[in-house]
Amino acid sequence: QVQLVESGGGSVQAGGSLRLSCAASGYTYSSYCMGWFRQATGKEREGVAAICGASGSRYYADSVKGRFTISRDNAKNTLYLQMNSLKPEDTAMYYCAAQRYGGLWYHPSTFLYWGQGTQVTVSS
Repeated sequence: QVQLVESGGGSVQAGGSLRLSCAASGYTYSSYCMGWFRQATGKEREGVAAICGASGSRYYADSVKGRFTISRDNAKNTLYLQMNSLKPEDTAMYYCAAQRYGGLWYHPSTFLYWGQGTQVTVSS
């Protein structure tokens, strides 16, 4: 049984930083992607960043490039999202997700496993 548990969300002022963590258990499909999604109130869930395959290829949404960094620690089975230079528009619920069969890294429908989410609020 795959379980993803996020932590690290919170409230920060614009320009601040947060690091999200996602502890994964039971997930052994390293050939596919693990990623972070976010959903702001009244908006669709969107892909933020993903790390894919054994090579660890990384992908980012244009809106976070240069500010966010995704990484993983295979020994700890943990996925991270380092978020710097946060903006009010980054405010959202952030979800960790993992694929079972591959597919587009930014499309929620290609991810089978999801965490419960962690709230990030950025004030101006």
